[in-house]
Amino acid sequence: MPSRLLLSTGAAVAAAALIIGCGAMGSSGGNAMSFFITSVNPGKGGDLGGLAGADRFCQSLATSAGAGSKTWRAYLSTTAANGQPAVNARDRIGTGPWTSAKGVVVATGVADLHSANAKVGKDTSLTEKGEVVSGFGDAVNRHDILTGSRPDGTLAVPDAGKDTTCGNWTKSDGGSAIVGHHDHKGTNPDPVANASWNSSHGTRGCSVDQLKMSGSAGLMYCFAAN
Repeated sequence: MPSRLLLSTGAAVAAAALIIGCGAMGSSGGNAMSFFITSVNPGKGGDLGGLAGADRFCQSLATSAGAGSKTWRAYLSTTAANGQPAVNARDRIGTGPWTSAKGVVVATGVADLHSANAKVGKDTSLTEKGEVVSGFGDAVNRHDILTGSRPDGTLAVPDAGKDTTCGNWTKSDGGSAIVGHHDHKGTNPDPVANASWNSSHGTRGCSVDQLKMSGSAGLMYCFAAN
């Protein structure tokens, strides 16, 4: 009897240790990803529902990938409008570092992200699913990523009567938006702009079809702000 009791007690202790271990893994587990390109557009081209709608979309995709415990922000700039000041994409994404779905650190901070040292490229700028976004030279080119920004992450200030943000991300037709080449490739005659991940050129419009004409599927960069 004592030996059976000892065996039972030992089994109980082992089981409890296993449960505690699993609990500890669960509390520290989850997806460590803190940067991705959206795998799809919400469905209305450049109309993302403004910054709030874009943030919600980033949050929903991150949640579907098991990284919803973080606060996600879309890397988008907006112009001053309706009494609200302009917003710079670089000011709304936190301080970093940021890691892709495959565990690659693409930038250690905001300054690093906007420097030549940033690891933002086709092989590292993956979707929330860990998939590569097709680019220039592929059967379907989706390398134009919406940003509305200049290379330093500040608003691409539009000329009078022009648009750089699809009407602050509310237009699904007409307008235009500044996009970057996630693969650093394209046909822009300016070699510097052509290789820019966040500021290469404007789109031909903001509808789904107009975005396609310039190599865009209306995708955007999402960053964990915490």
